[in-house]
Amino acid sequence: MIELLVLVGVVLLLAVAVMVGFVTRRPAKALPAPRQEPQVGDDSAVPRDTPVPTVEDVPLPTAPALDVPDPTAGRLTRLRSRLSRSQGTLGRGLFALLSRDKLDDDTWEEVEDTLLTSDMGVAATQELVGRLKQRVRVEGVTSPAELRAILREELVTTIGRDVDRTLKTLPHADRPAVVLVVGVNGTGKTTTCGKLARVLVADGRSVVLGAADTFRAAAADQLETWGSRVGAETVRGPEGGDPAAIAFDAVARGKELKADTVLVDTAGRLHTKTGLMDELGKVKRVVEKHGPIDETLLVLDATTGQNGVVQARVFTEAVQVTGVVLTKLDGTAKGGIVVAVQRELGIPVKLIGLGEGPDDLAPFEAEAFADALLGDDAAL
Repeated sequence: MIELLVLVGVVLLLAVAVMVGFVTRRPAKALPAPRQEPQVGDDSAVPRDTPVPTVEDVPLPTAPALDVPDPTAGRLTRLRSRLSRSQGTLGRGLFALLSRDKLDDDTWEEVEDTLLTSDMGVAATQELVGRLKQRVRVEGVTSPAELRAILREELVTTIGRDVDRTLKTLPHADRPAVVLVVGVNGTGKTTTCGKLARVLVADGRSVVLGAADTFRAAAADQLETWGSRVGAETVRGPEGGDPAAIAFDAVARGKELKADTVLVDTAGRLHTKTGLMDELGKVKRVVEKHGPIDETLLVLDATTGQNGVVQARVFTEAVQVTGVVLTKLDGTAKGGIVVAVQRELGIPVKLIGLGEGPDDLAPFEAEAFADALLGDDAAL
């Protein structure tokens, strides 16, 4: 019995010895090495197959490309199709009447009515009809081509062949030219101001815009958007701020940048509010501390007809208007309004708007306008 116990004990000792030896020989699990943060300037932290970026490799942000406005030379001729509605009312109507076999008193009355409905005005209409009647009778005109030529020539005379329509936008020796843009609400004044900036840039001028319309919400934003497209800086102030102060600062900024032209967009104001007209006079006086204003352009909606002439008279009492911009002539406007505005005010139409595109503002040309009204066959 004792021997059996001894044998069992030996076996147990051998088993323990084997287990201890197995544990001793098993490799210990390696602990992860502590993470080493790469040090500045330590190339060993960068894998050898990864190129180290340099300053030249980092792409720089690029400025958005500026718009390149269409050249203004011949722009009115390119846009003549936009006058199709005025053409149907005035040009084609007149030619149809004058092409009748017999030009009696009834026909001439219809000619006069056609001109009156085109918003040309009574005095200008009577003068034009008188000249047409005399030339047709004296020259014995009968062919359509001769009638068309006479009609075109007399329209150009009525519109004003020799009127000076030059925009005074060239800089002076010590300051930029200053253009004040005025008009009532809804005429497209701020848009016209932005388009005019494009006209000047297309003619090689550098421009600064003054957002002096502080009463209409987002007017300054709208003007700034127009300017940014052609690289023109916009000077603006807080909403409801002093328009005269902003206009003054715009001219000062133009002098600092040595810009060619400063365009000042004023608030659209109802011509029945005398206080607003007084404020417009204040803007003019404050700006003229830098020097005389070179141009004051009155923006009129051509679709308002004779009402536009009434508006224009009131503005000429507040500021010295030097030129008229007629907008929306591509719509239902009547081409005769050009004659009425110039005749009643003694102020030339210098620009016309013929659409909603950015380059649809064109310098006014009497011959091209008459050709557009009469159609392609009117040109001699």
